[in-house]
Amino acid sequence: MPIQVSLDRMLLERRMSLTELCDRVGITMANLSILKTGKAKAVRFSTLEALCRELDCQPGDLLSFVDDPDEDAERS
Repeated sequence: MPIQVSLDRMLLERRMSLTELCDRVGITMANLSILKTGKAKAVRFSTLEALCRELDCQPGDLLSFVDDPDEDAERS
């Protein structure tokens, strides 16, 4: 998937555990793990807002677009 989630990097930089972030944001561990591993198909703006607030970051710090030539070829 061309959208990559850098949640693990942000947690490491903030010295915060996934459990602590779950408690602060009010998201289940399962849903946050899906987001962290890049398996999420979508993310709500309210969730993104809560993550940014608790991690003191911008959405672009968590999400990035990485073009995948192989995926482009599959769509053609």
